[in-house]
Amino acid sequence: MTNDEPVNCRPTVLQSLNCDGRRGGSLLLACAGLLLPTLGGPSLTAMLRYERTAIGAGETWRLLTGHVVHLGLEHALLNVIGLCLLWTLFARLLRFGEALFIVLLSVASIDAGFWLLDPSLQWYVGASGLLNGVMAAGTLLLLRLRDRIAWPTLTVFLAKLVWEQLQGPLPLESNGPVVVNAHLYGALGGLAAGMLLWARVAIMRALQHRAEHD
Repeated sequence: MTNDEPVNCRPTVLQSLNCDGRRGGSLLLACAGLLLPTLGGPSLTAMLRYERTAIGAGETWRLLTGHVVHLGLEHALLNVIGLCLLWTLFARLLRFGEALFIVLLSVASIDAGFWLLDPSLQWYVGASGLLNGVMAAGTLLLLRLRDRIAWPTLTVFLAKLVWEQLQGPLPLESNGPVVVNAHLYGALGGLAAGMLLWARVAIMRALQHRAEHD
């Protein structure tokens, strides 16, 4: 290649954003999973949202689907942007099974929090609580890896959660009704998932060390 030939920077950019290869395809599928249900319109949203009365009547699928439907396209796009930011931070650090575990435990934590601690909450939609769970688990992973951005990330994240509990939604979140407790419950679920994954790594290393010295 001569000095006059253009340099193709696309692979480098995609790699830096964790959007190369299969990761890029997985991100597209995840974004579609947040956008497509919303495009189904209000009737589909009403069928899939977390709704306490309907869940009590046996429509348990709402415990999962309530986290992928939104108030509208703007709400869904905001969550897609949040997903892309988290993907850039954490996608290369997590295996698929680990990421799925974090997601499921965060969802379970949010649903349990709603059902047990917020009985007056009649309905909920959106992925923001789930994204807070991923953020909590990912930040814990950064701390375990001693990444230089771990402590600044943790400080900003904790400040956000404290603000929401004391002052309500952040200004950028005020485009519709925001259930800030969903963020807290999701973060607690993500924290629990991250701690369990951390413990798993520690146990595996201890067993490997013992095997090497037996």
